[in-house]
Amino acid sequence: MSRHEGKARWSYRGCACGCEDTLSLSGAALSRRQFMAGVAGAATVAAAGLGRPERAAAQSAETKPYRIDVHHHLSPPTYIAAAIANNFGNILSRNWTPEKSLADMDQAGIAVAMLSVTQPGVNFTSGEAARKLVRECNEYSAKLIADHPGRFGGFAMLPLTDTDGSLQEIAYALDTLKLDGIGLLTNYRDKWLGDPSFLPVMEELNRRKCVVYTHPATADCCVNLVRTEPPGMIEWGTDTSRTIGDIIFSGNAQKFRDIRWIFSHAGGTMPFLIERFVRQPLLDPKSKPMVPEGTLAELTRFYYDTAQTSNKAAMSALAAIIPASQILFGTDFPLRTGIDHVKGLRSAGVFTDAQIMDIERGNALKLLPRLGA
Repeated sequence: MSRHEGKARWSYRGCACGCEDTLSLSGAALSRRQFMAGVAGAATVAAAGLGRPERAAAQSAETKPYRIDVHHHLSPPTYIAAAIANNFGNILSRNWTPEKSLADMDQAGIAVAMLSVTQPGVNFTSGEAARKLVRECNEYSAKLIADHPGRFGGFAMLPLTDTDGSLQEIAYALDTLKLDGIGLLTNYRDKWLGDPSFLPVMEELNRRKCVVYTHPATADCCVNLVRTEPPGMIEWGTDTSRTIGDIIFSGNAQKFRDIRWIFSHAGGTMPFLIERFVRQPLLDPKSKPMVPEGTLAELTRFYYDTAQTSNKAAMSALAAIIPASQILFGTDFPLRTGIDHVKGLRSAGVFTDAQIMDIERGNALKLLPRLGA
């Protein structure tokens, strides 16, 4: 059984000093050197046998749109006004329209796009102003879904640092507006998603068995660290990894088993840092109770999208540790186009045609069956 045909069961054995460390899959022990050699070899074989981007792109142009994009941004008019007034955002986001989304979706064979507001969310404001903007954005998403039947779904914003406001908005967004899940940023003013102050909200999301999509944001700690590197270049991928680690090692992953997490951009830097994630319980015994089955058992329960990572390097790293059943198609529109990702997944040569079909549609339908109606 390959790692993409069933549940991957990875474990890590070794002492804290790093000697004789091994990774194992389905009970077979591998040295670190063997593990990395196997990853490289698998990627080489896949690239040699599966890269058929021209044929696949031609097929996609001829067939009825079927893809589901879980990482697709909208900019409601009130959010654009807030971005201009507070001097954030980029020209693509500020110039977004529903028509541009639909045109990009049609070109790439995307049937449904899951809408979410991108960073900084409402991190630039607070209190009643934040509640009002969140409500307006969620109502706008619901109207788009109603106005374009079958084309859009929505992840609701929350003012997460405001517990009462968040609980009220969860109820309104899911029960009244009938949005499909919740969209969170990776951090809120230097508090990541394992922070104890967010526990009441996590308890409610868990009770409702919510799909929770996450998007990176620039943490207050790490603005303009390096003059030549904008946050989107390095910091956002790093912050995604921070929040994944915080969810796991705070114990939230164990406590809230019914939250179904989606992490953007192939999990950020997490795949590259996998040995450090897996060894954390060995280095810090306090972490061990948080991962009774090992860190990889938690990581492989989460979902990860392909936005801005639909390339051989990123997908090879992700696929080495995460089963294809946990990978979802995402585009990051309007920052990138859908067709970029359709072509990128195929030219990467990492997945079989059947796996690509699951990534582009089947896996999302398991999470969000309404989208198949």
